[in-house]
Amino acid sequence: MPAKKGAALTHVDARGVMRMVDVGEKPATKRRAVARGSLRLSPSTIALVRQRKTKKGDVLAAARLAGIMAAKRTSELIPLCHPLALTRVTVECVPQSHGIAIEAAVETVGPTGVEMEALTAVTVAGLTLYDMLKAVERGARLTDVRLVEKTGGASGTYRSR
Repeated sequence: MPAKKGAALTHVDARGVMRMVDVGEKPATKRRAVARGSLRLSPSTIALVRQRKTKKGDVLAAARLAGIMAAKRTSELIPLCHPLALTRVTVECVPQSHGIAIEAAVETVGPTGVEMEALTAVTVAGLTLYDMLKAVERGARLTDVRLVEKTGGASGTYRSR
């Protein structure tokens, strides 16, 4: 997907120095972001997850909780990311024929968006699943982590195709 025409890197000043973007003058608006990803697994591993027969217990519940916790701590992980007061975080992990589909939705009312929080939630949920399932399937692959929707703010709505 091509970059937006005329877009500039906001975290780099005119001298090329990295900086945190000043959002102090931006109005607080309701913002929401949805991200998705997938942990690719074999049918036999998916069956263990569905039957809750993994040695580490309910891996889906652990991944949901890890994703929520990660969204809340995104600014500690991503340099120059603003700390935000999140008003809602949901993480869903759904076994499917190819693996486990992961979706995170994050909301806030504030001066900047929550795309990074949603992407972080999906990624950490996927890494948690990998960690809990690696004894069964080391070849599991976390794939296709992407932003699928963003609403609010000056740039308006974005939906992936």
